Amino acid sequence: MTDKPAIAIDQLSKTYAGGKQALDNVSFDVPRGQIFGLLGPNGAGKSTLINILAGLVNKTSGKAHVWGFDIDEDHRNAKASIGIVPQEILFDPFFTPAEALEIQAGLYGIPKDKRRTAELLEAVKLTDKANAYARTLSGGMKRRLLVAKAMVHSPPILVLDEPTAGVDIDLRQQLWDYVRSLHARGVTVVLTTHYLEEAEELCDRIAIINHGKLIANEPTRDLLSKAQDKEVVVTCDKPFSSMPSDDRFKKIEQLGDDVIAITYAKDKVHAGEVLRLLEREGYDIVDVRTREPDLEDVFLDLTRGAA
Repeated sequence: MTDKPAIAIDQLSKTYAGGKQALDNVSFDVPRGQIFGLLGPNGAGKSTLINILAGLVNKTSGKAHVWGFDIDEDHRNAKASIGIVPQEILFDPFFTPAEALEIQAGLYGIPKDKRRTAELLEAVKLTDKANAYARTLSGGMKRRLLVAKAMVHSPPILVLDEPTAGVDIDLRQQLWDYVRSLHARGVTVVLTTHYLEEAEELCDRIAIINHGKLIANEPTRDLLSKAQDKEVVVTCDKPFSSMPSDDRFKKIEQLGDDVIAITYAKDKVHAGEVLRLLEREGYDIVDVRTREPDLEDVFLDLTRGAA
């Protein structure tokens, strides 16, 4: 079993009543022990895929295995192998966090002496709110409670669907610290997020879905290497009387009288040549800063190209 992927998706499709096709023959594997990013624009099909894995939505065709278990033929073990933190904040306002975790553990058939309620509350920094009604918790606290609920049965896979939406910076950092600690203990993490800098920093591998189709699935470093556009912002010793021109420049923008931003393809020209061109035109360089392409650039290129 150890050589099998944590999640295996094979030609998965979903068409809703009315003809809306949310997934179109999607296939990919999530390797065990990784933090795996599942990205895509709104409506791309990410939540549908997650809900199929969770058993909340029936697929139209294809296959899916969770921790080696077919979600149709062995749905009980498949569900026991995955914890889902939904995008929506769902909770019962009349239960305390401690009661919510005890009930969730009971639903999974975990004996009382095996439950980890206190440990999970401490892990998500909710020990002091253990006996407060859930309706009194802040949005960030409720989201952390959802993470704890997803982990009551100690699943080897944790799926986080937009876990930091509406969470402030401090609470977001606390959440990622906990996720990293789970990952360090061997939990496979699947993350969807609109904060692409989070995905770039955290994920070992990233898949991108657009209009229900898989358009990328690569290690994060390889995906980033696809971005060729680089920007250099140059401050010169005097105002620009005209914009410099070069066929290799993709975009030139004047940011101030003596400041311009030049975007170029780094496989065709490098920053040194850009600066030498300005110097040949009679400008002395006062300051230079560059911006390397990031995951947002790659994401926009791929999703626009596949639109």
